[in-house]
Amino acid sequence: MSGTLNKVMLIGHLGDEVKMHYFEGGNCIGRFPLATNETYTSKQTNERVTNTEWHNIVVRNKAAEICEKYLSKGDKVYIEGRIKTKKWQDDKGMDRYSTEIQCTEFTFLSTKNEGQTGTTPPQANQQSNEQTQHQTSNQTTEKPKEEDHDDLPF
Repeated sequence: MSGTLNKVMLIGHLGDEVKMHYFEGGNCIGRFPLATNETYTSKQTNERVTNTEWHNIVVRNKAAEICEKYLSKGDKVYIEGRIKTKKWQDDKGMDRYSTEIQCTEFTFLSTKNEGQTGTTPPQANQQSNEQTQHQTSNQTTEKPKEEDHDDLPF
């Protein structure tokens, strides 16, 4: 195989609110931490152990505005994107690195407005066209209220 692939798929919970940064020209960026958990039973102690991994998620422009509007701390979301590592220097001149997930697609699995309105916000794809976005928003208005009564563990 001659090509390479940089693709990440995560399902996790927001660790904080979406932080927005706006730039000249109307562009913006949203950032938030996402927690994913791994649970297993320790063979030595026979106890359940949970390890949490934190991911720095970056969304851009319209997708960032949608995330800011519909997501809040604790919400569950599916994220698809690519890994990007940045190198920078701290105040002491030491090289530092930070790894981010550049989000290209996301799907809300739970939202802060879900319990209030009985509908789920549109699924978002940063690369989708207006027709797809229009179809998705039409689907959310037709969603039955019965889904609010799922037996979810959170």
